[in-house]
Amino acid sequence: MSTPVPGSPGPRDVLARYRRAILDRSADGLADLYARDAVHEFPFRFPGLPAHYRGREEVRAGYKALWGASPARPEAVHEVAVHESTDPEVIVVEQTVTGTVTTTGAPFEVPGLLVLRVRDGLLVHVRDYMDGLAATGAAGR
Repeated sequence: MSTPVPGSPGPRDVLARYRRAILDRSADGLADLYARDAVHEFPFRFPGLPAHYRGREEVRAGYKALWGASPARPEAVHEVAVHESTDPEVIVVEQTVTGTVTTTGAPFEVPGLLVLRVRDGLLVHVRDYMDGLAATGAAGR
């Protein structure tokens, strides 16, 4: 654990910007929240996603491709709970993303859990546990 840089955004601030990027489907906005050498892991594997993205540019390219190919349009992020950690860099977030599949008009709901580590205002490690069946259904597969 490092000493925080005074004035840099904390985990809750970064979480709010993370959610905005998701709702905007902005791969650039999302990637800009990550440190250059950050790791974003997907422990629950499912079709269409790698086990992880290594580095800001893999996050950018991965989400740009994913969102470009998906008819799922997120409309809201419903916070179930945010759990503070004894480590000031880490928060655990339970949430559900809801929206519409544009090709069918069907609603979707993808529950998930994020473990975010924020250092000096940037994400350095994310563990992204999401319901793979719900996510692939929202993607029209």
